[in-house]
Amino acid sequence: MHGNWQSKHRERHIKMGVSSIFEVGNETIDTINVKSSSSLPCSLLVFSPTKKAPYPVLLFFHGFMLQPSWYKSLLQHISSHRYIIVAPQFPLMNQEVKTVQKIAEWLINNLKSVLPEKVQPDLEKVAISGHSKGGNTAFAVALDSSMPLKFSALLGIDPVAGCSPSCLRPPYVLEYIPRIFNQSIPVAVIGAGLSNQSTCCLLPSDMLQADGIMAILIRIMMKSGKGSKKSMRRAVGGIVVAFLKAYLEGQIDDLNEIVKSPNLAPIILDPVISIKD
Repeated sequence: MHGNWQSKHRERHIKMGVSSIFEVGNETIDTINVKSSSSLPCSLLVFSPTKKAPYPVLLFFHGFMLQPSWYKSLLQHISSHRYIIVAPQFPLMNQEVKTVQKIAEWLINNLKSVLPEKVQPDLEKVAISGHSKGGNTAFAVALDSSMPLKFSALLGIDPVAGCSPSCLRPPYVLEYIPRIFNQSIPVAVIGAGLSNQSTCCLLPSDMLQADGIMAILIRIMMKSGKGSKKSMRRAVGGIVVAFLKAYLEGQIDDLNEIVKSPNLAPIILDPVISIKD
């Protein structure tokens, strides 16, 4: 009886923890704009906790012709759970992988200098992620063995490589062969379920937050679901946090609980597929 009570108490405690990752965390966040320079090929938007501590790092890549600032709500949510996030503004060219190589070198030598005082980036715990075309870029970067940084986890958020197999955009990573990606790091793919519903730009927009004329353009040019965008961003933010906690910090409970009980999320998660080799 005592053991059964302990088990139920632990299960209730875990579920409360899962609920908290879908809300903004306790950390105060600084948003830092870093300009391009001779050693940095593009500008960066950096989100960082402010308390003295070492923090894991997440590299986040925006979608085609989008801006890191349009993901501000999502990235602040993730960062508030004790992560430093670096979001580059890519130039309009198909040289993302080479650009990330230079960014990685800059991070190794210079990231600490732009962070709040006494905040330490833990470059032994680095994840890579991206939305839409940025998700495709994240896969390409993770597969590049010449990267100066070692990545411990990979997330694609509505990753898009092109509108059809005959119309792929670089960087090219898809060969339509099962298990072709020769890598050992854990991978998560989060989709909005809009991939088969085309608009003129083929870009789902539920992750984005923009004001004024840009918000109007996004609604016209991009596909969006009918539900709450805020709930969608909370769900994506919580899943990303659970995945980072699991594979950067060894705290697997929240991710396991989401897989076990998808109804804990603020939106419907369907399907939820977990594959472990």
